Amino acid sequence: MFKAVMFDLDGTLLDTIDDLTDSMNVALAACGHPPRTRQECMIFVGDGVKNFANRALPAEHRDQATLDKMLPIYAEAYGNNWANKTRPYAGVPELLDVLFARGLKMVVYSNKPDEFTQATVKTLLGKWPFDAIVGARENWPHKPDPSAALDIARRLGIAPADFVYVGDTNTDMQTATSAGMYPVGALWGFRTADELKSNGAKLLAAHPQDVLKVLE
Repeated sequence: MFKAVMFDLDGTLLDTIDDLTDSMNVALAACGHPPRTRQECMIFVGDGVKNFANRALPAEHRDQATLDKMLPIYAEAYGNNWANKTRPYAGVPELLDVLFARGLKMVVYSNKPDEFTQATVKTLLGKWPFDAIVGARENWPHKPDPSAALDIARRLGIAPADFVYVGDTNTDMQTATSAGMYPVGALWGFRTADELKSNGAKLLAAHPQDVLKVLE
């Protein structure tokens, strides 16, 4: 039935949260603000770097001037730290092996800035020949807007309805639903089953191998 699988990146293929948290705390400290915990950052991420930074700031300091100061510091810190602790989730390599062996197209689509999306996938998931790797770009709206997801489908010549979309946040489930793709919620990632289900997940996968259930 399905011909392709579109994956979110952070919280779905790669466990990136420690490097994201460490980098954001560098930026917060440089601007005189207290650090955030790993658990807090798991809630803050998913909607692009600007939203991540804004949510990490104390409420009374969420202004454009502070963001303009923080974002370059965060980008430099993440550029130095992104490979320190980030690794594929257990079971992800085996899932990708099966999908590739079955001849399905595989895509990564992330709200992470495109330069870091490309670097992390090519460095940590370079074994697998993804058919598209797309991160956040200035000329495209971010998820949950489905525009980039639909553009990927068009470029691959595959109908959106023939895609399984695997992600770990409400943003991912909303993107999949808006694009007309089959939404699978990754329970091993950053968010809860309730969040995924209430935002449209048709299958909740406790382990990467559970994604294969929708292909059987």
